[in-house]
Amino acid sequence: MRLVFERGSQRDRRWSVFPDLMRHRAGAAARPIQIRDALWQSRPAGSLMESMGVTEQAFAVPASIEGMEDDLRKGLLPAAVFHDRDVYDLELRRIFAKSWVYIGHETEIPNRGDFVTRNIGEDPFILIRDEQGELRVLLNACRHRGAQVCRVQAGNTKGFVCPFHGWAYRNSGELIGVPVRSQGYASLALKEWGLFAAPHVTNYMGLIFANLDPDAAPFEEYLGDYKWYFDIQFALSDGGMEVLGEPHRWLVDANWKQGAENFCGDSSHTQMTHRSVLEAGIIDSAAAGAPREGTGLHVHDCSGHAISIRQVPGEAPFISYPEEVTRHFHAGALSQDQFDLAKRSLLHNGTLFPNFSFLHIGLSDSPQKPQAGFLTLRVWQPKGPGQMEIWNWVLAPKEASPEYKRRAYQVGMSSFSPSGSFEQDDVAVWPGVTRTAGTVFAELNKVRFNYQMGMGDMSTSKPLTDWVGPGVANSTNAGEGGLRTFHKTWYERMTNSKVEAGDHD
Repeated sequence: MRLVFERGSQRDRRWSVFPDLMRHRAGAAARPIQIRDALWQSRPAGSLMESMGVTEQAFAVPASIEGMEDDLRKGLLPAAVFHDRDVYDLELRRIFAKSWVYIGHETEIPNRGDFVTRNIGEDPFILIRDEQGELRVLLNACRHRGAQVCRVQAGNTKGFVCPFHGWAYRNSGELIGVPVRSQGYASLALKEWGLFAAPHVTNYMGLIFANLDPDAAPFEEYLGDYKWYFDIQFALSDGGMEVLGEPHRWLVDANWKQGAENFCGDSSHTQMTHRSVLEAGIIDSAAAGAPREGTGLHVHDCSGHAISIRQVPGEAPFISYPEEVTRHFHAGALSQDQFDLAKRSLLHNGTLFPNFSFLHIGLSDSPQKPQAGFLTLRVWQPKGPGQMEIWNWVLAPKEASPEYKRRAYQVGMSSFSPSGSFEQDDVAVWPGVTRTAGTVFAELNKVRFNYQMGMGDMSTSKPLTDWVGPGVANSTNAGEGGLRTFHKTWYERMTNSKVEAGDHD
């Protein structure tokens, strides 16, 4: 059994759903949630939410975001969205317990018994490939008293033994042993007491997503028209993309939505926040220069998701991949329009709602070295209303040489990692937004932030009428339509309502 122990101090893992349900059961909490008594009865391993007996969540919408629909139409956003405990608690239930959430990449667990520990919202899960090769997402909690059965970050095992009273499980989650069973648990039906499992798990191009909602729509339906752009990132070659090394993660004192909205197309922040890397020549000004007509492409309102694309008119930079890599690229599973868009692109960045983002870009770790294309994946893991944990994976095309993959990893780490040049800039700014959102002044004065860039008569640019892809596309990146799309989707899911689109950039 190979075990990799978690680095750093053990943080307090505050479960977000189970404790509320348990307090409700004990009459200790006044939260108006509805549960069935079946929650407290024996249930077989299978549907987590079904076993929890959650039929309808009746949490009230926090007063701090009431009327937000009108704000969204005006391009405004209540500051409370970024730092409000009631808003955050509702997010865990309405957003993370009901959306498709990225768990990990299949190349992280290639062998039977391989596992990693991950979170959905703040709830701890084990992603494991069982003895039959099936991918499972199991709640990291013993069915006896709730102690965590796995306390390491990754490894390989045939099963788990609870450190509290010794209940033993196969790596499929099946309960196989209970100490002193003949004396104290003679009639216990083991098959009914396996580990809880996420009801929906899917492997999409190597990306593993899970959904805790038993009534969730299939992943591809959730992806919707955004599939057109999403697939480009992962299907440029027959082998797809390969994860390089282990994911990096670090804590930032900012709300998780800060990163998620940024990757929807906050193009105008680059020239200010990342001025130092532009001046140092680490990134070409063509890739991250000032927004202007014809060089940027913002696509928003695409099944609730958004993407930003950077291009150079008349050129085909192919995301700065060198010829030794691009010779493996061909349309394959993509349409010719998708493939041609990739060929014309300098970079793509986008967010699949709620907290999975990607950046496909070419950078360098030195002005004296050529740029190298790579793909970085991001998960903006919530850790409370004022903190998130960023998870970061670096990927390269599977067919690339070991030398190129090593180079791509180095460039990825030098730019977007805990010590990355770009990362240092962003995390110096984002916490300020969260602090402002949490001020008494913002609360008492109902402070709204401005998201009107490129909206309506703010811009002369209009949506392209001949764009080949789905969504609303603008040929300038001087807009914040992607950010507005993110918050519109967020509000609709938080309130179970539908917001009619207003003017777009």
